[in-house]
Amino acid sequence: MFNQRHYVPCVRWKQGEYKAMSLLSTAASNFITPLIEVPEKGYDFETKSDKKTIEAHLALFPKRVANNWGKRPCFVDLNLIAATERLKPAIHPVTYVFAELDAFGCTAIPVSAPGRDTAYQRAIQQSTARKKRGLAVRLTIEEAARPNLRTALQTLLGSENKPENCDLILDLRSPKYTPLAGFAKLLVAIISRLPDLDRWRTFTVIGTSFPPHMGEIKTNLEIIPRNEWVLYKLVVGTLANAGVRCPTFGDYVINHPDLLQKDMRLLRPSATIRYAIDDAWVIVKGRNVRDYKYGQYRGLAKSVLGHPSFLGTTISKGGKYISDCANGTASTGNLSTWRWVGTNHHLEKVVRDLSNFSFA
Repeated sequence: MFNQRHYVPCVRWKQGEYKAMSLLSTAASNFITPLIEVPEKGYDFETKSDKKTIEAHLALFPKRVANNWGKRPCFVDLNLIAATERLKPAIHPVTYVFAELDAFGCTAIPVSAPGRDTAYQRAIQQSTARKKRGLAVRLTIEEAARPNLRTALQTLLGSENKPENCDLILDLRSPKYTPLAGFAKLLVAIISRLPDLDRWRTFTVIGTSFPPHMGEIKTNLEIIPRNEWVLYKLVVGTLANAGVRCPTFGDYVINHPDLLQKDMRLLRPSATIRYAIDDAWVIVKGRNVRDYKYGQYRGLAKSVLGHPSFLGTTISKGGKYISDCANGTASTGNLSTWRWVGTNHHLEKVVRDLSNFSFA
């Protein structure tokens, strides 16, 4: 059980993300329950086949959760794994993942949603029945607005699960936020009509305004509004005044929720630093790393360090790394390095934002 001082970031469990989580301060970790997405299996465009078997793909995931998040509670979602995947002889990925997480002693809460297939739902029900941890229901805004939502939720929970033992997550993904006041009004109306809102163990709204790809960043340094955070502050103020339950805040950290399935042989990813500040991100973009290598990160780090919104070196290990890189006392790293740097700083920044926010 947690309240509005908590934070639910949605993180795709790849190296940069789980390293960022492992490097959090204890104070921040105590106020975070991540929504962990099992990463997609991936596709090899050269061989025109999946990169690995589902067994090989899932084998290290539970251990990486245990090693980098320990026994702290987390939500775990397999929505990025194809519905047709099965481990040999005919084991559903949900069944395998949660059995392994249990074996490592992880406090993992399964995530489901109304639109998922019967086999997925059955595997989720079996997992929740075994550990009695309940489940998290992840709704899109379209699902939340449907008139038959109550029936859909009752079907999803089944006879074993009650709202008091389950978590509700309203996932906005990456909507059109503007005009913010109008969207806030719409969201308040949808939240106010959610069935049994006060009964759910926890209630969270997540979303993001992070760009879908760095091709949208046209200049060397841009300020991108964190519209999901601005929206949240508008919504909770209105809900509190109306006596309606306020949600916990969540986002997609420094990611966009949509997957880009592109041929990596043809991509030339740019060097970027993604740095959270008050109500926005500072995004500093360099040239592609294939042709111009990683040494350019030194200059990019200097740009962040010299920006008036830089928050110093004590707020996060990510911020300290930016300073050290700029000053030449840390390496220039690689793409994975800068993913953990930006993710770690963002997580620490949002926990601080929430601790300083007035919910009255």
